[in-house]
Amino acid sequence: MVLTTEIPTREELVRRVSDLAPVIRGNAAWAEQNNRLHDETIDALAGAGIFKLRVPTRFGGYEADTRTIVDVAAELGRIDGSTAWTASVYWIPTWMVGLFPDHVQDEVFSTPDVRVCGTLSPSAMAAPADGGVIVNGKWGFISGAWHSQWQEIVAIQVDAEGTPMPILALVPMADLRIVDDWDTSGLRGTGSVSTVAQDVFVPADRVLPLGAILGGQSASQANAGASIYRAPLLPVASASSVGSVLGMARGAMEAFLERLPNRKITYTGYESQAAAPRTHLQVAEAAMKIDEAEFHAHRLAELVDGKAGRGEPWSVAERVRARAEMGGVVRRGKAAVDILAQASGGSSIYSDVPIQRIARDIAAVNLHALMHPDTNAELYGRILCGLEPDTLYV
Repeated sequence: MVLTTEIPTREELVRRVSDLAPVIRGNAAWAEQNNRLHDETIDALAGAGIFKLRVPTRFGGYEADTRTIVDVAAELGRIDGSTAWTASVYWIPTWMVGLFPDHVQDEVFSTPDVRVCGTLSPSAMAAPADGGVIVNGKWGFISGAWHSQWQEIVAIQVDAEGTPMPILALVPMADLRIVDDWDTSGLRGTGSVSTVAQDVFVPADRVLPLGAILGGQSASQANAGASIYRAPLLPVASASSVGSVLGMARGAMEAFLERLPNRKITYTGYESQAAAPRTHLQVAEAAMKIDEAEFHAHRLAELVDGKAGRGEPWSVAERVRARAEMGGVVRRGKAAVDILAQASGGSSIYSDVPIQRIARDIAAVNLHALMHPDTNAELYGRILCGLEPDTLYV
């Protein structure tokens, strides 16, 4: 059955997120202590339509463009990093569902506000079986697994000749075992646990070659005309991830300025930190870093949306630049937070002071294998020097 829905504007979606701030912030300490988002936070996000952003309109979704994804994630990140990161991770596998055959989409999207978690790491094996494959393996860093109905997995399938091929598959969470191993210094609220498959059968229609997906191919006929599916996976994933980083940096500035009027600089002559020239330099430098992060985030969104809207093919250089833009946001966002955290003084190490959590969260993002600024800068530099990429993930 085809559903119809009124699609909210970008501004409306950002406003909805802003209205959720009391709920999300009220549950942030619980999420830190329990290593997952609170059910109330998930329900609030669902009520605001956040899980519909990358769902096709025929299922009642919004098919939001990339700029909307960036701006909504940034507002979420301003409020809480773990909530923003989890929502961003959900958007990527949800978008990937739209590449599967239409009847598979019918099954996945039959669940209202469905949440799909996932990974791009091929840390499992798939053996051919009658009508599909049997998967065994374990995946780590599965953000949002506790509240998901499906997981997008990647495994290595070896054919009769011994040739390995990475595959992408959709598996119900009920078929997987969650390993509660998420005990970290940052992004604790994301609940990025490990999941395990033991002799899990996956029907052939829920399996796609990973190479085809990375190359921008799709098995969907119904989504062929939708502009959001005219971009390759990695640029889409890159653009889906940067908003949370931008938001964390904005949140750090907000938290710093909120504490500033009541702070002095101990063991100095400054009764007010706000009067110190050093503080002026720190705040100005952080503000400029945040502006630069916003520039790269929006330029990345413009690249993805522009090419998708025009239906243009992507060059390798453009795909790599998308990753470079993502790395640029992460580098500048973390730099801004580091400046503000360093300027926040010894009292900021208490757990009820938001900036210490923001600093830990953005540090965790900076270490993510796909988002690390140095990794993405090196890849971009290879292309600028006339070399080919040394990875399939472009």
